[in-house]
Amino acid sequence: MSPKIKDNRVGEISLNTYKSKMTIIKYSGRNNVLVKFDNGYEIETRYSRFKSGEVENPYDKSTYSIGYLGEGIYNNNGIVKPYKKQYDTWHRMLQRCYDENYQDTRPTYIGCTVCEEWHNFQNFAKWYDENFYEIEDHRMELDKDILFKGNKVYSPETCVFVPNRINSLFIKSNASRGEFPIGVSFVKKRSTYVASCCDNGKGKKLGEYDSPELAFEIYKDYKEKLIKRIAEEYKNIIPYKLYDALYKYEVEITD
Repeated sequence: MSPKIKDNRVGEISLNTYKSKMTIIKYSGRNNVLVKFDNGYEIETRYSRFKSGEVENPYDKSTYSIGYLGEGIYNNNGIVKPYKKQYDTWHRMLQRCYDENYQDTRPTYIGCTVCEEWHNFQNFAKWYDENFYEIEDHRMELDKDILFKGNKVYSPETCVFVPNRINSLFIKSNASRGEFPIGVSFVKKRSTYVASCCDNGKGKKLGEYDSPELAFEIYKDYKEKLIKRIAEEYKNIIPYKLYDALYKYEVEITD
């Protein structure tokens, strides 16, 4: 005969640390409590954890108040985290879009967002596994605006994994160039405009010119040829949609 439960706490309500409402729907003793959240998620726990709010709901928006872990095969709990690469990529993506402190030092991410589908880690991790690839001696990076220039939304349609050498082609130094077009700087003592370009961490001076517009045209021609050349180098090892976007890429004076 099972021991008698002295108190029945079915129907008792509490909030977890993310203010999600939870209700006891089955009480078999202080160490065996079945809790149900308002979204329908159920979990067994201890009564002490229920009272202290330590019960976790995979639908709590626990990452930058927007992302949640969800339910599925991509369980990243425990000491060994089998989906650490997927989770770290997802976490950094949300950080870029929703961490104001991060954006203070990287203002180019202000206004960027993540599509609603990818708020759920399960959905992002599945896309990651279906689209990630590796290239020897390259760091792979998640990019949102090579396929669609100027895009500010991370989504399955707009994102692609890119080797860091290709991604570095599109880094802009807005602060250093000031008011001048991309690829152009001003030499005050000679009142000339320098066109320069960077490839794989090495800067190349393309010449000095009398106007910023002419310097930009020189830069534009060189940069577009450079992007096409590198696209050809990687043609057989990157997704075709990435190769195609690189080959068609146009540098504009408003970049």
